[in-house]
Amino acid sequence: MNTSFDPDAAARADSGIYGLPHTVEEARVVVLPVPFAATTSYGGGAQEGPAAVLAASRQVDLFDVETGRAYAQGIAMAPEPDDVRAWDREARALAEQVIAVGGAVGDDAELLRALARVNALCDLLNERVYEATRALLARGKLVALVGGDHAVPFGCIRAHAEQYPGMGVLHLDAHADLRAAYEGFTWSHASIMANVIDRVPGVAKLVQVGVRDLSNDEHARIEGSGGRIVTFFDAALHAQRFEGTPWARTVEAIVRELPRDVYLSFDIDGLDPTLCPHTGTPVPGGLSFQECAYLVACWAAAGTATLTRS
Repeated sequence: MNTSFDPDAAARADSGIYGLPHTVEEARVVVLPVPFAATTSYGGGAQEGPAAVLAASRQVDLFDVETGRAYAQGIAMAPEPDDVRAWDREARALAEQVIAVGGAVGDDAELLRALARVNALCDLLNERVYEATRALLARGKLVALVGGDHAVPFGCIRAHAEQYPGMGVLHLDAHADLRAAYEGFTWSHASIMANVIDRVPGVAKLVQVGVRDLSNDEHARIEGSGGRIVTFFDAALHAQRFEGTPWARTVEAIVRELPRDVYLSFDIDGLDPTLCPHTGTPVPGGLSFQECAYLVACWAAAGTATLTRS
């Protein structure tokens, strides 16, 4: 690290995330940017998320009242992979054809080829993210991921579940994301948690918070999960608050459902859409920033072992 670095100075234009000078090799926390949003089914642009987060982070003051100088341990964002950008451009162009017919490709040979290619590109992405995460974990790094749409963390979750078998996933989202191959896409953003539950045996439990938009099948899956999926629906959370239950007591109930090791998967539309009006699929309701921050702080204080975001 550059010993002349001044944490109170304005960030340099060529600096890393939060204006920090750390390299990936030096940093304790490494952020993986994944500029991929092939299956986005409504509003677009999520593939620009990592670059936007990097640019905006340079406007954030580094000292934090709650955590102090956490940045001193080192935080770095890895470079965006050029091939992932190329995969995203190809996959989005092909996916648009499938999304235009609502996934009802029938026996149309061109649409079937487009669908198969999108699924194949998503397979490549998942493997790339998995290998990158596994390599960083092996070096003792704390790994975070910034997408992209909500399909992209699958490989990261898989790698963490191998290192922390029996871990839970704390899922903050407006949507349950438990659909099976939504619009025909195996790796749809609407299917991320279905794929985690079905394909990652190391995940023992999924705890969802803020869900307020889901299908009949998704609700039935939650109800029939035998407790492997626990969902704190947004309507119930707000009803408790209106009836006088402090958020602190609600958070205690959420944290009690979590195992020791936890991966945090945070879709921005879990927040009240007045805070993020340009998210791809906004839904009325949701959590405030302070409510989310308090939940994460209480979870960390409870002694959970792993703090990872995507």
